[in-house]
Amino acid sequence: MSRLFLVTSSVFLAAAAAAVVAAQTAAPKPAAANKLLSPATLTAKSPEIFKVKFDTSKGVIMLELHRDWAPRGVDRFYNMARNGFFSGTRFFRVIPNFMAQFGINGNPDVNAAWDKVRLNDDPPNMQSNVRGFLTYGTTGQPNSRGTQLFINYKDNAYLDKQGFVPIGQVTEGMEVADMLNSEYGAAAQNDQGRIVAEGNKFILAKYPKLDYIKTATIEK
Repeated sequence: MSRLFLVTSSVFLAAAAAAVVAAQTAAPKPAAANKLLSPATLTAKSPEIFKVKFDTSKGVIMLELHRDWAPRGVDRFYNMARNGFFSGTRFFRVIPNFMAQFGINGNPDVNAAWDKVRLNDDPPNMQSNVRGFLTYGTTGQPNSRGTQLFINYKDNAYLDKQGFVPIGQVTEGMEVADMLNSEYGAAAQNDQGRIVAEGNKFILAKYPKLDYIKTATIEK
């Protein structure tokens, strides 16, 4: 009897694990997917100041966005957040004493769609890349921001003159951001092409311990 119980438990645990993986790799629901696959139509103007709650695999991180800092970048972030872009996205490049980077969608089709939509630069503002500030990644070329962002872990003010313009800051949960899994370092960054092309399916196969955003909710 006890042996049968153990076998049954193993089957149950395997099924449960499979369900978790399926949930994490699943594409957005049809309604959300339709919107995310047409980013050129997602042009709502953001509030001047608003908060976004990231419910992550490590806990809650609360962000405050300021449109007057970077109106183009903040409008894009607002439209991504309100339409479910960040749900299931991984913090794929986490480097202690530097930053935590995220913003590649788990659905390759969504990544392809957003890659085609130009995001022009915002001019430098009076803000700096200090600890807790949120900024878009850039290749260093003009108008090269996309959907990737990072949270600064320390004072990285040297980035200011390189075109990295902060759009907001962490107001609660910086200790949660500090706990994001950093064991892979920059390794996943080197596989960025495959992450973009294959989404969470590839990440879960090669970097299964990466922390991620469960949901992103705009707080009123």
